[in-house]
Amino acid sequence: MKVICYGVRETDLPYFKEHNTYGYEILLNDELLSHTTVGLAKGALAVMLRSNCKANRENLKSLADRGVKYILTRTVGYNQIDLAAAKEYGLKVANVPVYSPNAIGELAVTLAMMLLRNLAYTTNNTKDKNFSVNKTMFSREIRMCKVGIIGTGSIGLTTAKLFKGLGADVIAFDVRENPNADEVLKYVPFHTLLEESDIISIHIPYVKGQNEKLINKDFLSRMKSDALLINTSRGELQDDGEILNAILNNTIGGFATDVFATEDKYFYKNFQGRPLPDETVEKLISCYPKVLVTPHIGSYTKVAASNMIKISYDNLNEFITFGKCKNQL
Repeated sequence: MKVICYGVRETDLPYFKEHNTYGYEILLNDELLSHTTVGLAKGALAVMLRSNCKANRENLKSLADRGVKYILTRTVGYNQIDLAAAKEYGLKVANVPVYSPNAIGELAVTLAMMLLRNLAYTTNNTKDKNFSVNKTMFSREIRMCKVGIIGTGSIGLTTAKLFKGLGADVIAFDVRENPNADEVLKYVPFHTLLEESDIISIHIPYVKGQNEKLINKDFLSRMKSDALLINTSRGELQDDGEILNAILNNTIGGFATDVFATEDKYFYKNFQGRPLPDETVEKLISCYPKVLVTPHIGSYTKVAASNMIKISYDNLNEFITFGKCKNQL
């Protein structure tokens, strides 16, 4: 039973071996699924994807034509997959709805604390043997801050607990309130969260046609002028140009992101000495240390990698054994 896995990192290898208790014939490929790599899936029953794989209509048809029956994404988000096309071509799709929410939550908190305490600026100075202290290093304390969490699913709630553990006052907004959140946070209207938060952390999925560029000019104009914005969810949720304007005009205090809508053009590649293919992102990165960027590493932890691979294997086994899967999309 042949399965090809795209976007496999070296650090993933032990978990693909450890969790293959079903005896699948696994082909591991470090390249992402694209129109140039789709042919590698010939003869495979299933393909396993990562978030930056292009499972668009064209590639899904190519997969189906090559005999693929199942599409497994080892991620929570699945906006990289054209679900309508998958259904049309008879492909069954499943995701990993939960994998170590701490992995994403810890990154969000770390980025927030780096901005709050001006640590990127400070450590960059000491790297150059400049140990002087200046007013740029003067900072707030997290226990005196109000943190706004947008999206309180497993990741958002875990992030809220981490901020709460540091002493922050945590408020939140979600269209569906989490019944397990009462002891951690207080739900408030969306506009209240934007206006009152010292730190805003985004933890919602991207839904095409519904929340593109949620973080737009109006969103940013409602934030405090010294507030910090953190996005570890999906790049499609943010308007990079408007965020750049807010940073340049000092209408927000700082921005940190693990994602961009255009990240497949440059993430996981080395562009040292060359311009990025996205001019706005290039300008945003140049705003360091008020802007911090990580290359979609939220799930890049031992626990998360293990969870993502094991659950993907389990999803495939359910499809094969029962014809359906509890994580089917």
